[in-house]
Amino acid sequence: MTTRLATQSLDIAALTDGYASGKFTPTDIIEEVYRRISETGERPVWISLVPKEAALAKARTAHGPLAGIPFAIKDNVDVAGIPTTCACPDFTYVPERSATVVEQLEAAGAIAIGKTNLDQFATGLVGTRSPYGIPASVFDPEYVSGGSSSGSAVAVGAGLVSFALGTDTAGSGRVPAAFNNIVGLKPTKGLISARGVVPACRTQDTVSIFALTVADAARAAASAAGYDSDEPYSRKPPRPFAVERTPAKLRIGVPATGLEFFGDKEAERLYRLSVEHAANIAAEIVAFDLTPFRKAASLLYQGPWVAERLAAIRAFAEDKPGSLHEVVGQIILGAEKISAADAFEGLYALAGLTREAEAQWEAMDVMLLPTAPTTYKISEVLADPIRLNSNLGLYTNFVNLMDLSALAVPAGFRDNGLPFGVTLIGPAFADGWLATIGDALHRQLSELRLGATGATLKATPPVSSASAGGRISVAVVGAHLSGQPLNVQLRERNARLVATTRTAAGYSFYALAGTTPAKPGLVFDGQGAGNIEVEIWEMDEAAFGSFVALIPPPLGIGTLTLADGGQVKGFLCEPHGLADATDITAFGGWRSWLSR
Repeated sequence: MTTRLATQSLDIAALTDGYASGKFTPTDIIEEVYRRISETGERPVWISLVPKEAALAKARTAHGPLAGIPFAIKDNVDVAGIPTTCACPDFTYVPERSATVVEQLEAAGAIAIGKTNLDQFATGLVGTRSPYGIPASVFDPEYVSGGSSSGSAVAVGAGLVSFALGTDTAGSGRVPAAFNNIVGLKPTKGLISARGVVPACRTQDTVSIFALTVADAARAAASAAGYDSDEPYSRKPPRPFAVERTPAKLRIGVPATGLEFFGDKEAERLYRLSVEHAANIAAEIVAFDLTPFRKAASLLYQGPWVAERLAAIRAFAEDKPGSLHEVVGQIILGAEKISAADAFEGLYALAGLTREAEAQWEAMDVMLLPTAPTTYKISEVLADPIRLNSNLGLYTNFVNLMDLSALAVPAGFRDNGLPFGVTLIGPAFADGWLATIGDALHRQLSELRLGATGATLKATPPVSSASAGGRISVAVVGAHLSGQPLNVQLRERNARLVATTRTAAGYSFYALAGTTPAKPGLVFDGQGAGNIEVEIWEMDEAAFGSFVALIPPPLGIGTLTLADGGQVKGFLCEPHGLADATDITAFGGWRSWLSR
């Protein structure tokens, strides 16, 4: 079994399908997870592991929406019976009860594998501030993994678990995602309970989720989120977490000025490409003023929230200052000079900047920023730990302070092989439709690998939601695809590209004879190999009606079954239209046929 599963992707859809088909069992996968960890070594990614037999016992009886799905937990989040260290050995304690978020995930059937490394007391964006070793980017051992949720991001990026919990105060759930080519969901504060989480800045902390795809992150979040009366900062959202339709006319904000990449030309190029991709998903790109957001970002480590870090561990820090990592101690103990008056002045400054930012939000629904402006070698960070760490938080530090939601997604690779990522940022409780936008943006690069694994994004199903608000989804396979001659018919109707995916098996695909412009015909005959590329666009009901009226015979709209088993309205061809047509099923899609 081990050999057969050595290359098995751990994305949730792949595991769920494998369990359902009997290809493998949850215990097979847990055995494989521990084999991979043994092969790569426990340090520096892991601080402690759940005993394998305990994980296997849970896998045998797991049930629920995440049954048999392996996950990791940042070691500032409690797991009953497993030490919590916060990457500080002298701080270690063994909790009797797991954090609420862990309890909820395990109740949904997920299998905890172990506790991951972090910047000590979740203070840092680099991943270099731990006595348990320094996790590196899964793409280059010389470069930082990002922090503070370093081990969690590397565990997902390396294909050791399906998803992982991090925490995010200044960007710790987003920067590591960018540096490891994975998704980082930073939910609205209070959406996921922080009971059982050792605080960094308690008023700003949120539990975050790393995953290989947006669909996986959303699936984990659906089980992790929920109001917790035992947690004072837990919030009742206007509706339960779920993937949602986005505004009909989506406006994505891009800074007019003020972007800084610290000389990283490749990061700048990839960001500009992401803006083009955002336009491709039928979003209107609007300019906004980044100034109030950058000013708010500077408050996190130059204002009273540093004192809040001291408040979180004050008794320990004052009793055992020598137990703190040198850089962490410099930051946290330096807060002793901040006064109560300073704290109020910081709060006033933040309130003023938040009010100033309201004018920018009137012009956009979501903003698109680089997740981090650049990346650094581990040696560079060790030589200049404060300044370079600060640079990495340029586009992340303001998000929790201003009570915003965020989703980091991969956005391509630099010429040197290092990944780059972007973050979509929206108002509080916009998490559901950020998932829809983020998945569509991620899938503009459908050939991307999942983390550093051998699996690719195109092999996974898109994030999905039930039809809502009168919006209708339609799958297109030929001349209506992006860049093709009839795509304008969709854009004229303000349709929005939400996913690129493939059909199920059983479909055959033909190049029709005598059509202008050239068109294909998709038919379900139960014999074709299927796996045909489709784009899924959504539009309102009135637009859908006028769109269908333009479709000439022998084409029409029917119901297509997708590779993930979902169904959507889409183009099908009547059998009589296949006279003199060429079977092009083996090409897997219209664009592949055209580029032959």
